[in-house]
Amino acid sequence: MNWKIGAQRFLNLKKPLVMGVLNVTPDSFFDGGDFFDLEQATERALGMVSQGAGIIDIGGESTRPMAPIVPVDVELQRVIPVIERLVKLVGVPLSIDTQKPDVARRAIEAGASIVNDVGAASEDPAMLDVVAQSGCGYICMHMQGNPRTMQTSPTYSDVVRDVDAFFTSKLRVYRACGIDLEQVVLDVGIGFGKEVEHNLELLRHLESYKKHGRPILLGVSRKSFIGKVLEINDASERGPASLACVCWGLRAGVELFRVHDVSETSHVVRMWQAIE
Repeated sequence: MNWKIGAQRFLNLKKPLVMGVLNVTPDSFFDGGDFFDLEQATERALGMVSQGAGIIDIGGESTRPMAPIVPVDVELQRVIPVIERLVKLVGVPLSIDTQKPDVARRAIEAGASIVNDVGAASEDPAMLDVVAQSGCGYICMHMQGNPRTMQTSPTYSDVVRDVDAFFTSKLRVYRACGIDLEQVVLDVGIGFGKEVEHNLELLRHLESYKKHGRPILLGVSRKSFIGKVLEINDASERGPASLACVCWGLRAGVELFRVHDVSETSHVVRMWQAIE
């Protein structure tokens, strides 16, 4: 399956790709502050590419539960210098992790070719104009509420069906807004407005979302639901369980994995392919 990430640019997802997380934030749940400096961010990105990352996802605003809103100008100051630096140094596509249309637009102008929107344009529908006009790749993620409210007693009649209906509705809206559905990747939003059992149920039924005909992205890396299942409070100790979820995703046909542990995940993907 191909993923359109520009007017004349496509990613072949016949083989699963690893998306390396690059948080240029002071407060992300796992690595906040570790790569806040431009030189540190550059070194981290180059390291992830050498370890097998096929995409670098750059974020300037934490989306952990209760994370504060970052002003547009601050978010731009964090991410644009990194994108401008990396577009000259790495040979893989760059993704901007943002809900703000102005940040997405500036990031694309600076060289990003993918918008990873955890809000699926619910925060600001102007994001759809940016995606339609640029032809960039677009990751549509399901989230109940927003990062300030999402973990306040999330409820579903049936989480698998509710997320499926969300994707059906969003794809219809995107098409009406002039977005080529080849631009779109779907993400069930593990940990975003879900209790532990919601996350596990979505993982159990990942394959069901393939019916939409679009690639699936899975982001489970070191998330809190793993800690709750295994009673592991320290996110640094959740790596092996994260890899178990990657294996489950590969079994379900997931094409993209957004991770902190690029080297380990790349090894899992390559070994899985060798066996397959």
